Amino acid sequence: MASEETSLRALESLMTEFFHSCTTNDRKREIEELLNSFAGQPGSWRHCLYFLSNSRNEYVMMYSLTVFENLVNKMWVGVASEDKAELRSCLPKLLLSQHTLLPFFIRNKLCKVIVDIGRQDWPMFYHDFFSNTLQLVQSPSLAPLGLVLLKMTSEELVCPREDLSVARKEELKKLLLEQIPTVLNLLTGILETVWDKHSVTVTTPPPSPTSRETGLMVGDSTPVGLESESGTLCLLALECLAHLFSWIPLSSSITPALLASIFHFARFGCQLPVKTKPLPTSNGNSSPGSLLANGSEGQGRTGQMIGHADRARLGVMAMSCINELMCKNCVPLDFEEFLLRMFQQTFYLLQRLTNSHSHTNTHSVKNRLQELDESYVEKFTDFLRLFVSVHLRRIESNTQFPLVEFLALLFKYTFNQPTHEGYLACLDIWSIFLDYLTTKIRSRLADRDSVLNRYKDALVLLLREVLNRIQFRLNQSQLEELDDETLDDDQQTEWQRYLRQSLEVVARVMELLPSQTFSILFPVLQEDLDIYLGLQQFIVTTRTNRRLNITAEADCRKLHCALRDLSSLLQAVGRLAEFFTGDVFTARFNDALAIVQRLVEVTCYGSQISLYDVEMAVPSVLKPDLIDVHAQSLAALQAYSHWLAQFCSEVQRQQDQTQFVDLITSSMAATTPLINAKVPEKLLVSACHLLVSMATTVRPVFLVSLPAIQNVFNLITENHNHRLPQEAHVLVCRALSNMLLLPWPSLPEAEQQWPSRSTSHARLVSTLTHQYRLLPRPPDHHTNSKVVLQQTLCVLRDVVDSISGEATKSRQICYQSLQESVQVTLALFPLYIQQPDVTDEMLSFFLTLFQALRVQMGVAFTEQIIQTFLSMFTRDQLAVSILQEGSAGSKVVEKFLKILQVVVQEPGQTFKPMLPSILSLCMEQVYPIVAERSCPDVKAEMFELLFQILHQNWRFFFKTSVLSSVQRSGAEEHMENQAQFIAAMQAFGQSFLQPDIHIFKQNLRYLEILNSKHKLYHRKLFRSSMLFHFINVLLQVLLHKSHDLLQDDITLALYNMAAVDFQAFYSSFLPEFLNGCQGLDPHQRTTLARNFTPERDLPSFSQGVYRLVNDLRFYRLCNGSLPPGTLKL
Repeated sequence: MASEETSLRALESLMTEFFHSCTTNDRKREIEELLNSFAGQPGSWRHCLYFLSNSRNEYVMMYSLTVFENLVNKMWVGVASEDKAELRSCLPKLLLSQHTLLPFFIRNKLCKVIVDIGRQDWPMFYHDFFSNTLQLVQSPSLAPLGLVLLKMTSEELVCPREDLSVARKEELKKLLLEQIPTVLNLLTGILETVWDKHSVTVTTPPPSPTSRETGLMVGDSTPVGLESESGTLCLLALECLAHLFSWIPLSSSITPALLASIFHFARFGCQLPVKTKPLPTSNGNSSPGSLLANGSEGQGRTGQMIGHADRARLGVMAMSCINELMCKNCVPLDFEEFLLRMFQQTFYLLQRLTNSHSHTNTHSVKNRLQELDESYVEKFTDFLRLFVSVHLRRIESNTQFPLVEFLALLFKYTFNQPTHEGYLACLDIWSIFLDYLTTKIRSRLADRDSVLNRYKDALVLLLREVLNRIQFRLNQSQLEELDDETLDDDQQTEWQRYLRQSLEVVARVMELLPSQTFSILFPVLQEDLDIYLGLQQFIVTTRTNRRLNITAEADCRKLHCALRDLSSLLQAVGRLAEFFTGDVFTARFNDALAIVQRLVEVTCYGSQISLYDVEMAVPSVLKPDLIDVHAQSLAALQAYSHWLAQFCSEVQRQQDQTQFVDLITSSMAATTPLINAKVPEKLLVSACHLLVSMATTVRPVFLVSLPAIQNVFNLITENHNHRLPQEAHVLVCRALSNMLLLPWPSLPEAEQQWPSRSTSHARLVSTLTHQYRLLPRPPDHHTNSKVVLQQTLCVLRDVVDSISGEATKSRQICYQSLQESVQVTLALFPLYIQQPDVTDEMLSFFLTLFQALRVQMGVAFTEQIIQTFLSMFTRDQLAVSILQEGSAGSKVVEKFLKILQVVVQEPGQTFKPMLPSILSLCMEQVYPIVAERSCPDVKAEMFELLFQILHQNWRFFFKTSVLSSVQRSGAEEHMENQAQFIAAMQAFGQSFLQPDIHIFKQNLRYLEILNSKHKLYHRKLFRSSMLFHFINVLLQVLLHKSHDLLQDDITLALYNMAAVDFQAFYSSFLPEFLNGCQGLDPHQRTTLARNFTPERDLPSFSQGVYRLVNDLRFYRLCNGSLPPGTLKL
């Protein structure tokens, strides 16, 4: 005893020293080694039992429990049976005697150790483990402790880690499921008892969805102050239920009584904090947080009452339970009644949350939601989302559920959300509902009108309110709170996200109710347009400037709001463009024409009076507004380019084209003056995008001959002093090139005027590349040379890219115009090889050329380009470039490998002579550099190239004749280039031994494609010398858990490899694999092989792999925990 006391004091001293701020890291390492050495000694747990019983030092207690945890989870198999029995007896006794004195984290750790023992030994050796827990739950004084144990049991026994065999995991789940009815009854009893005890003074109305509760304040009908102890007990019970519901199936064990109890506690979340006097405590002081829900005093009850925060916590936990049930999509037929009951209860809660009085304004609901616990409102929104997305289809047709009334409450809940995030979460729910409705109508076109009529009023109301919510004149203070500067991961600001989500709801309603949406949106747009179009009268022109004569603060604010709203509504109009094209073009033609004419009018007005150039009061606010409106009007018009294209093809068949010609002429007259370096860039870029859409999508025959367009040609080809910003310059060049290259729709080939267009295009490209073609060789290192080179190549790349998917004639003309520039680029390439930023631009250009124009370039020239590159990229040059990971040099190599990918994918024999040199570069020059290094980007491209060589050029390796493949005679496969094929397969295999999960996933997918397309795994060479190596590597990866995210992909690949010869896999590979596994005894190897049943379907095979990997790890763990010299039978 004395020695144990001494050890305890020494341990306390060590632990205190370890955690002291002055202790050095070296000393900490020494102490750690000492502690680990002590924990590893046989029988150290006995000392720890003494320490745990006799010390109040938290560090010592935590250390002792860690020793127990390690013993149970890693060494239990090797512990003597009498020692196990002693631990099973002592630790629960210790818990019962000390649990009130222990800090909660020590108590929880001790509970976990006891549950871990139960996981190992219940029911065979620890038969009273679960019954003891249930007894504690039923004991009034020990119920909280019992509930902690019960929740841990659910957590640790249902989802155990790898210290159990699959058979044991299945047994535990089955045993627990048998106990579920008893457990749920006990938990129901606890909740009911507490509720009944505390709600005797209140009559609760039944949760009927049709009752209206007028005049009933939220919080009035729910009792109730809860004593602190009862509150804690219920919180633990609800936590238990939440975890149980996460894994038990829906069954009759989840009774209406249990559901009712949970919903009782969900009401706590609906209660507002009530301002009352604090209750006096026994020593005369006021205790905080002791408020009763109904505002009355304690009425003689003993015990401190829980405060608003604790009541809210109960509500949140109850909603977590409900949401766990709601997540379950697999609902038995006999459970539909249960679901209905659940939704009726929720309907009741929703009524309470959105309840407002006739004598108060609508803001009272918003204020109420604002005062509720934020987590509770989030949970409730989650519930509504689950209800609409998972269960609405089940419940909608039930006559007992008033769906339209539910939508009315959801509407009220949505538009009274206190936060923007809450509001957007509710808009998501409406989007899900609208998707559901759209799908339903498409599948039931016969009664489309009856379905729509049921919801029409609700949808119109929703549309009006969503439109109101994006308007500054109605919600300026709230909308100004949204950040419109910082970009999120999706490259949009908070305001843009808010607007986009709102407009998506508008678009979905438009799909269902097109005419109503149009008639609601257009007048609102018109109102703001009138203000904008009326600004001209306020412009005062003097000799030196023009000024907007609106200076009063109220007028400026009103104008600011009108302009912001006009900008949003123009985006809304643009978003709806898709609903006027296709089959409905004729039916909705007049509406679309009215929109487009109005947009053209607005863009012409904006360009004529150029408000961005006018002086004004508060320019920092109004000038960006005016620029944005002008830009959005151009963007909205651009959105209708597909409608204009359809209009264009329709008028081709008619004689009268006046209306169409006027629209295009006017829109170009509005657009082209903005293509000027002095125009604000936002507006300039919008104008350029509209020009591109006109040239690319609409393609009117007369476009290129318009004076406005001729002015743009002149600007680009003649005016070098006022060059446009690079983005705008590239867009304009793309538009002008496309006008000359793209075929005109609905016109025969003979009327396409190709000769004159070809000449014009050559002239355009010649002018654009004039400076580039005159660059000095060798380079003079003048900075301007580099700028000219990069800017010109950027334009040329974009021109080529924009016609990559077009007809042959367009590509021919394009290549003819570019031919000289391509030759110049190839000549410049070797001169700039040491400047990776320049070579990167050159290779980007060549990559686009190869992707779009390789046929036009011809074999000889293509070969010349590739040979130039191959001679430049020596092993040393590659090493320098690749080893600077993420650098421009590394990107150059990636682009080069991408070019080679395009080349090897070309069908036919055209580029086949180059395959050996490409393979050699890949395997002998690039692969040795990247094999043992990270280099993820270069490595990914190199393996992509390797895959494309194999996939697109299979006959380069396997010369299978048509006859032999038809006969399937098992004749000898004729193979060529065997050494290269083996090297490629070894490179793939090597990549599976490395930690990069992206390369692993990519290469596994490549092997699977090669197998599905070319029967890779069945090839004689692969079967005889590689197949089992690959299976072995993939199984080892699963065993080491290094790529667990890819478990399903790996298992599928294993199945496809084993399926080549299941007989050999089960009879030959599996025993061989198990014999090679260290840390197993013969009996365990036999058991593992026996448990992997020789099934040939994928689900059974996958289960077999999972069992093999899990049990093999388990056996190794067990064997590692046995004392040395243990006799294994």
